[in-house]
Amino acid sequence: MLYGAMNFPIRPVMSELETIVEMGFDYLELTMDPPQAHHLLIRDLRDPLTASLKQYQMGIVCHLPSFLFIADLTKSIRDASVKEMTDSLAVASELGATKVVVHPWYVSGLGTLVSDQAKQYGLEGLAVIVAKAEELGLTLCLENLFPKAGSLSDPDDFEEVLDRFPTLKITLDVGHAHIGRRRNYKSLEFIERFGRRIDHVHASDNFGKEDSHLPIGAGNIDFRKIFKALRKTGYDQTVTLEVFSRDKGYLKDSRDKLSALLARVS
Repeated sequence: MLYGAMNFPIRPVMSELETIVEMGFDYLELTMDPPQAHHLLIRDLRDPLTASLKQYQMGIVCHLPSFLFIADLTKSIRDASVKEMTDSLAVASELGATKVVVHPWYVSGLGTLVSDQAKQYGLEGLAVIVAKAEELGLTLCLENLFPKAGSLSDPDDFEEVLDRFPTLKITLDVGHAHIGRRRNYKSLEFIERFGRRIDHVHASDNFGKEDSHLPIGAGNIDFRKIFKALRKTGYDQTVTLEVFSRDKGYLKDSRDKLSALLARVS
């Protein structure tokens, strides 16, 4: 298993990379959000960033911008959001990433009253993003969100999307899947139904009420049961620790705890 960590995009990318290298992670998951990690800034940093990754023998996974609105009811906002996504994909390819995470669409405001129309807009935008990823030879991994996002939080939500886009993979966000009444069972259902389509994992803990991004073991997620199920599918790829704290020690400790747990499960 390979373990990665994310940059915090309000801080300079190169200093974030240095911190992640010092903690001994295998790869950087580059979150391509402003103000410090917008694709235009990343393109300017391409040479020093790729040189540092090579020097430290670090891999890279890219995460497309998180706070865009490809299903917005206003066409100009949808178009701008999709363009930001595809431009970010182009930069991800230039960096040598082969795996890219994408959030589904968010449904908010009046969109919640016309959810079928918002869903159609979201699927249209996703089709453009998938086509661009295929053109660039990138593996696109669609992440499950939390219920309040209004789209693609349950396994049932993924059936139509995965049928429509055969090249699309899944990022299983264990923290997101734990939010709501079903908790651990939702992650297990994702694994049971789509195990072979899962190509990336996000791991953080919570108590089932909000996306707290707590250290592993600080909430009540049953990581042993979830990763045992993942192992049975043959999964042995990338796991990004999404533990967000000013004390980076919690991030490293979470990686070590998860690694030890997986060793026991194996």
